[in-house]
Amino acid sequence: MKNFLDQDFLLQTETAKRLYHEFAADMPIIDYHCHLPPDQIANDINFENITSVWLNGDHYKWRAMRANGVDESYITGNKSDKEKFEQWAATVPYTLRNPLYHWTHLELRRYFGIDSRLMPGTADYIYNDCTAKLQSRDYSVRKLITGRNVEVICTTDDPLDSLEHHQKIKEDGFDLKVLPAFRPDKAMYCDDTKAMNTYIAQLEVVADTVVNSFESYLHALKKRHHYFAANGCCVSDHGLERMYADDYTDNEIVAIFAKIRTDQVLSPVERGKFKSAMLYNFAVWDHEKGWVQQFHIGAIRNNSSRGLRLLGPDTGRDSIGDFLQSRNLARFLDKLDSEDRLTKTIIYNINPADNEMIATMAGNFNDGSIAGKIQFGSAWWFLDQKDGMIKQLNALSNMGLLSRLVGMLTDSRSFLSFPRHEYFRRILCNLLGDDIENGELPNDLQWTGKIVQDICYYNAKNYFDFDKK
Repeated sequence: MKNFLDQDFLLQTETAKRLYHEFAADMPIIDYHCHLPPDQIANDINFENITSVWLNGDHYKWRAMRANGVDESYITGNKSDKEKFEQWAATVPYTLRNPLYHWTHLELRRYFGIDSRLMPGTADYIYNDCTAKLQSRDYSVRKLITGRNVEVICTTDDPLDSLEHHQKIKEDGFDLKVLPAFRPDKAMYCDDTKAMNTYIAQLEVVADTVVNSFESYLHALKKRHHYFAANGCCVSDHGLERMYADDYTDNEIVAIFAKIRTDQVLSPVERGKFKSAMLYNFAVWDHEKGWVQQFHIGAIRNNSSRGLRLLGPDTGRDSIGDFLQSRNLARFLDKLDSEDRLTKTIIYNINPADNEMIATMAGNFNDGSIAGKIQFGSAWWFLDQKDGMIKQLNALSNMGLLSRLVGMLTDSRSFLSFPRHEYFRRILCNLLGDDIENGELPNDLQWTGKIVQDICYYNAKNYFDFDKK
């Protein structure tokens, strides 16, 4: 019987162990999509306690606590941080076979050197030990990052953001790159015209542009796109239920924008056309600058209206959606490709039923100009666990080139989440190790090890070309 979380965790064969320990373990991390707050990196803060770094904002843990019958006051409410941690400690033993069980104990070991399992009987000791360490400058935010061999971080930033924190990080000479990513979801969210007009008013200020037409709206947003590029940005990102690729004319979009500016409610058809026009323009700008565009598709968000009303968005009320994706995704990519305006693209899928569709869709638009130009992105959100990663890796292997995958990312709001790269790497090495020991792949560890290192690090390094930033 193997020990839980030992050095060969998730590695079931001798070949898998060699692949991981000799080739994968020491590769630097390029985390090209996350939601880490750049102000905390810029100010190099120390967290007050383990709850503030570990539970605040982590809707994965919140969902588990709610499912375990924990009252909201111990999750997002007014209970003390110690009490919230105790409720999480009481929940952890019930998360067996949920990835949270693995991540929780990986993070305790990798950051704090704690081998004990988290449960009510160890909660007090672990809370006090971690909290004491977090007071040290050795556990400041920047040390938490550099201690995990991270080389690049791309945050997620609205076009309105000043990027002042990214600027400070660069001016400080921090020894890794923290770059912005252009996330213009709010700029195309026309479902709520009142909120959109508030957004436009803010855009007018930061872009120093009067927005009185659709043309001037695009002009203001493109100024922000230029501003992001001037501050090191080379990736965009979109979080969408589905892709938008409806037919529209310029005159229709001008008329729809006029309705938005007068706070008129748009029809579903009008919303689809407007979002399609916005997505297309963003993609053209990305191509002009040689950026990588990323699309996270398929989540259905804010399903609990009561939860949204009480707590707001991003509080653990989202789930996998069952949207029809293929036709619009094909139309969107084909329009850009036919105009030679399709930049490097990563598509992340949240519905495992769509894995093979996304993997084959990516292959339609690779043109030989760049290795892995169109990527089926790593398992995302509800799928970034063992089973979901294996399914994504298998679908990509069967339908495309696993060897050109640009690897894993955290997609996290927590500075303790970088061991997810280790988790992915162990799963990858175990998958390849199994194939070698089964005789399905040749016993050529040097070549397979090179592929492992490419997937873990070098593919992303070459694909994004962050060295120029």
